[in-house]
Amino acid sequence: MEHTQSPTVDLQQLRFEQGGHLLVKHALRSVPVGEKLRVCGTTSDLPVHLRVWCRHQGHSWTFETAPASEHQPSPQIGWITRGSADVGRWKGSQQTGLTNPKAENAIAEHPPGTWGLAARGARVEAGVPDFQFGWKEKEVVWTEQAPRLYAQAAAAQWDPNTAVPWDAEFTLPDEVEDAIVQVMTYLVENETVALMVPARFLANLHPHFREIMQLLAIQAADEARHIEVFTRRASLKRDVLGLSTVGGQTSLKTLLDEPDFALAFFLLSVLGEGTFLSLLWFIRDHAPDPVTEAVARMSAQDEARHVAFGMAHLTRHIELDPTLHQRLANAVHMRHAALEHTAGLNEEVFDSLLLLAAGSWNHDDILRGYNAVMKLQEEMDTLRQRRLIKLGFPEEQAAEISALHTRNFM
Repeated sequence: MEHTQSPTVDLQQLRFEQGGHLLVKHALRSVPVGEKLRVCGTTSDLPVHLRVWCRHQGHSWTFETAPASEHQPSPQIGWITRGSADVGRWKGSQQTGLTNPKAENAIAEHPPGTWGLAARGARVEAGVPDFQFGWKEKEVVWTEQAPRLYAQAAAAQWDPNTAVPWDAEFTLPDEVEDAIVQVMTYLVENETVALMVPARFLANLHPHFREIMQLLAIQAADEARHIEVFTRRASLKRDVLGLSTVGGQTSLKTLLDEPDFALAFFLLSVLGEGTFLSLLWFIRDHAPDPVTEAVARMSAQDEARHVAFGMAHLTRHIELDPTLHQRLANAVHMRHAALEHTAGLNEEVFDSLLLLAAGSWNHDDILRGYNAVMKLQEEMDTLRQRRLIKLGFPEEQAAEISALHTRNFM
């Protein structure tokens, strides 16, 4: 008599493997563990499919065959006793660290590797492999500003083919065009490292921090676009690019070699790209043609977001770990020591910036160009110090750190 009181799923002529299993799964959700569900249907292979399915899902079952009527095929009747395996099959968010499994945006402090590639807030089936993500601590990688910064970045993407007036007609003196080519060549190698650093950390970031992952991905995309436009401007009227120096590449290599997330983005975004913002504004303001002006202006807009991410991320990290100040300072000292005997800024780049600001070989113009480059370097130092003070460094230490920043700007 107990069986007659159990809930029933009548599949009728619907085959189990053609969707009948969904009706059974749906009905089982309301059946407590240890209780029974009656399943019936008229397809002859129902017992075979139901037996295999129950074994896989961790349920037990029995079968009986009801008498056939004159006009109806013999119905197949099964009794499923719900097991506990399908309950334990899933690790809900609450069981694995999130404070609210229904709050998709709740960020775990230490998401386990066994969450793998699952979407944040999803149920994760037991037995998922343990992914060895290198960066999986919220304290180290997270900033509450990430969703806003990503939304801004996504909305601000631009097309190099339409945002830059490549067809604009202009003719520059040969020496000025050559200066532009040298500066663009220098920008390309610096933007290359600015692409590679976030890409390297992105590949080892726990996907639970998806906004950071998206932000690093779009940052890499920004840099790829900058590489394109700087290369196109350099090649617009010349077949050969400028000079890449040992000192410049040695300086950039120290950024690629930095293994620590916070230190790498401090050196790259706060100091390097922050300094590069001033450089791009300088090129924009002294551009002798509309193409150079556009590529500098559009790239600067992107770089400002990269600096904002570095500042937001480090501001939070420092609040949680006051000892980070000393590690950041040590990183600058170590980089300075490693580069102490290198030539620093490419002499050709310095001269090109001077000539770009001068616009001619006239003595007064050359002096004006020199003063403009000196003012640029002062502005770079001032803005670096401001960012450092905003991160909590005392003024004296901020001045010292800024002075030690690589002469190669990035």
